[in-house]
Amino acid sequence: MAQERKGLERALKGVTARLRNHPGCASIMFERAQILDRLGRTDDARLAYVEILQHDPSHFGALNDLGMLLFKAGLRQDAFTCFNAAVAKHPRVAIGHANLGFVLLRGGDAQKAREQYEIAVSLDPSNAEARRGLALALEATGERESAAVHREAGFGASPLVELPYRGKGPPVRVLLLVRSGPGNVPTDRLLDDRTFAIVKLVADYYRPSLALPRHDLIFNAVGDADVKDEALERAAEIVDRSTAPTINAPSAVASTGRVRNARRMRDVEGVIAPLAASYAKTLLLRPDAFERLEGDGFRLPFLLRSAGFHTGEHFERAERREDAVTIAARLPGDELLAIQYVDVRSGDGNVRKYRVMFVDGSVYPLHLAISSDWKVHYFSAAMGDHARRRAEEERFLSDMPSVLGARALEALGRVASVLGLDYAGADFALDACGNVVLFEANATMIVGGPDADPRWEYRRAPIARIEEAVRGMLMQRARNATRSRPV
Repeated sequence: MAQERKGLERALKGVTARLRNHPGCASIMFERAQILDRLGRTDDARLAYVEILQHDPSHFGALNDLGMLLFKAGLRQDAFTCFNAAVAKHPRVAIGHANLGFVLLRGGDAQKAREQYEIAVSLDPSNAEARRGLALALEATGERESAAVHREAGFGASPLVELPYRGKGPPVRVLLLVRSGPGNVPTDRLLDDRTFAIVKLVADYYRPSLALPRHDLIFNAVGDADVKDEALERAAEIVDRSTAPTINAPSAVASTGRVRNARRMRDVEGVIAPLAASYAKTLLLRPDAFERLEGDGFRLPFLLRSAGFHTGEHFERAERREDAVTIAARLPGDELLAIQYVDVRSGDGNVRKYRVMFVDGSVYPLHLAISSDWKVHYFSAAMGDHARRRAEEERFLSDMPSVLGARALEALGRVASVLGLDYAGADFALDACGNVVLFEANATMIVGGPDADPRWEYRRAPIARIEEAVRGMLMQRARNATRSRPV
C-alpha cells in the first residue's frame, strides 16, 4: 500500500503539471480531484470538486464523487443535494440513481430509496451495487421475497468487497463481516479509511471454498440476532477459520435477541427486563389471541413488533384485547414479538430514554431522548425544539454518574458483562427506584453524529470519545495479535 501511495503522489505531480499547461480543462481537473480523494486529502479534494462545478455545474463525476465525500464526512444533506443534482442533470446514468437511493436509505426513507434503486436497475441490470441497495430497500419496506431476488443478484457472485484505503502509513487490515440484509452494526463512523483497510465479506454468501483476504482482525458487524438467516452461523465459521482476534464473537451476538435478552437480564440486579416472547403470526390472528398472550403473562397494554426492524418501524402498542389481531394483521413477517409495556413516564409526563454504549467493558453516554410519546427515538423526539431538554441531555453526557445514580450505573455494568460483546449499546429508562428499565441491548445501536447546528455542540465530544475508544480497542487488539504471532 505504501507503493500505491507513492504512485498516487507521482500521478498527482504529473496531473498538476498538465493542468498548468491546460488551465480549466475539466477532465484534468477531475483526474486531479480524484487523486486527492484517494490520497485522503479530503479538504483539498472537496475544493477541487467544487472548482470543477464552478466551471461546469453539470459535471457528473464531480457531483457524484463530491456527494460520496460529503456523505463520508457526515454531511448527509449536502450529499443528498449533490446526488439529487446529478440525477436531475443525468437521468440516464444508473450510478447516480443508486447513490441517491443510498443516501435516502441511510436517511430512513426506504420507499423513495426503492424508487431510485429501481430506476438504477432498469438502466443497468448488471449493476451489483444497485441490486444490493434495492434488496435492502425492499427488505425495509417488508417485501422480503422480492428483496431475496435482488440480494442474490447483488451478492451471490461476489461476497467480497474491498474498500479504498486513504491512509499514509501501514493500515490495520480489517475483515468486516456483514449480512446482506438489515441488522448490521453501523460502522461507517468507527472504521475510518485513513487507519483501516477494510474488506467486507457478506457472511450469508460465504462458502468454505472462498479464500479469506489477509487481515489483522475481524469485526463481526452481523449484529441483529432476531433476523432469521444464515449470516451468524456463517460468520462463526469464518471466525473459526481465522487466527486473528474477533470483535463481537458471533456466538455472543446470537444470544442478544430480544426474547433471550429479556430472559437472561431478568435476574440482573438493578435491571427490569420487560417480558418478551415470539409468536407465529397465524396464532396472533386467531380470535383467542389475547387469551394465549394473557396465559403467558402479558397484560394490557402490550407491544407488538416485527422482528428485524428498528427505529420504530412496524412497532405498535395494543390498548385493547382485540388489538392483538388487528395489529398483527398489518405487521409484516411470519413471526412477531410481543413485549410487555412498562410505563416509565416521569412526573412531567415525558418518557426519558437513555442510550449508552459499551466499548471493551466501559460504559459511555451517547444521548438522552425526551418525548411525550411512548415510542421514543432520538430522531423523532424534537430535542432541537426544547432548550430545557437539551440542557438535561447535556447534564447526562457531562456527568452520567450523578444523573443515573450508582444503582443504575452498576446495573449497566452488569448488563455489559452479561452481553459479553466488545462493542454494543443499551436503550433504557429509569424507574422511581433508580432501576434500569431495559428496552434493548445489542450491537446494532447507531452512534450518529449531529449536524453542524451549534445547538448540538455539547454532543460532539461525547460522540468523539466513543469513536476514539472503539478505534483504540481495535488498534490494541491488532497490536496484541501481531506481538503474539511467532516470528
